[in-house]
Amino acid sequence: MPQTILKEILSQLDSLEQDELQQLNQAIQICLNDKAQVNQITNFHQALLSSGLVKQIKQPVDSKQHERKLIQAQGNPVSQTIIEERR
Repeated sequence: MPQTILKEILSQLDSLEQDELQQLNQAIQICLNDKAQVNQITNFHQALLSSGLVKQIKQPVDSKQHERKLIQAQGNPVSQTIIEERR
């Protein structure tokens, strides 16, 4: 399947304008850079595991999942309460 997609893309290259080719080139470069960066990170993690410096690699926490909601507090500001309690 991927081979037929590649052949189709290559056959359509001749019909693209100069600016479209530049856009395609930029998209390809971004994709290649992203994959190279992922490979570097993967190799680094594998080296850490192999050397025994770490036992496992945890996935980064998505900050959107842990978005905290603000609450309305009544009374004095917390900073004022802390200062009063220290006296």
